[in-house]
Amino acid sequence: MKPTLFVLAAGMGSRYGGLKQLDPLGPNGETIMDYSIYDALQAGFGKVVFVIRKDFEDDFRTKILSKYEGHIPVDVVFQAIDKLPDGYECPADRTKPWGTNHAVLMGREAINEPFAVINADDFYGRDAFSVIARELMNPRDRNGDYCMVGFRVGNTMTENGSVSRGVCTTKDGYLDTVVERTAIAYNDSHNIVFTDENGATQTLAPDTPVSMNLWGFTPDYFDFSQREFIKFLDKDINTPKSEFFIPSCVDTLIRNGEATVKVLDTTSKWFGVTYPQDRPGVVAKFAELHENGTYPSKLF
Repeated sequence: MKPTLFVLAAGMGSRYGGLKQLDPLGPNGETIMDYSIYDALQAGFGKVVFVIRKDFEDDFRTKILSKYEGHIPVDVVFQAIDKLPDGYECPADRTKPWGTNHAVLMGREAINEPFAVINADDFYGRDAFSVIARELMNPRDRNGDYCMVGFRVGNTMTENGSVSRGVCTTKDGYLDTVVERTAIAYNDSHNIVFTDENGATQTLAPDTPVSMNLWGFTPDYFDFSQREFIKFLDKDINTPKSEFFIPSCVDTLIRNGEATVKVLDTTSKWFGVTYPQDRPGVVAKFAELHENGTYPSKLF
């Protein structure tokens, strides 16, 4: 069975200052998503599902989805802050989306096969898609048999500000812990640091594995996520900036013994547009990848 690629494209782009999912960065106006879809198609994915906000559906269908017609089946689902389990009501003052794992839950109505989750605004590289596609095509005989592509934090940084990453520890090739860190950055000495939950500054070695939200799941993950989201709401529904992150849910399942996550190595290096200052470098990198033949002159 060919896996599905599930693209998280509902982010508000607050740090970048716009809908960076639609930003033309390639030499022919390609978006970062175009490269992800192209690489996924080459790797053997059979369908793409996007989760977006309803308010930019028209632009998204016109500028993005139309180009994939005839290449790969696509579907769209919508994330909204008022889309909560029965019995729960969104607080009136809530403006922030509920987070990446709430976005994943939106795919429940459209995905019935193994699937990989990616961010719309991250470039993962062809090898990353190849290794996770191969793994998702392997037969599975139990629930909770998941995987992820592990990147090294030193290969995922920007010089222009902080980034959010799921910081991982592994054991025998499987994920042991993953903790979402929301402000990883270079300090004045160019060391990679973050502030922990106690307010202390911690340093990360450049080869520390991190999650870039390139996860591999089977549909049972939706049931686990629904259960954990309800627990999250019971605790934090009235906390305006609280978010339900994929790493937090996965870590809970590992701690409970309900899931294992195989960590897949990759030669790919991440890049993306987290801040406006990142854009020129990304444009130059895509131009280089076309010039050296990594990508054809026209993707679709």
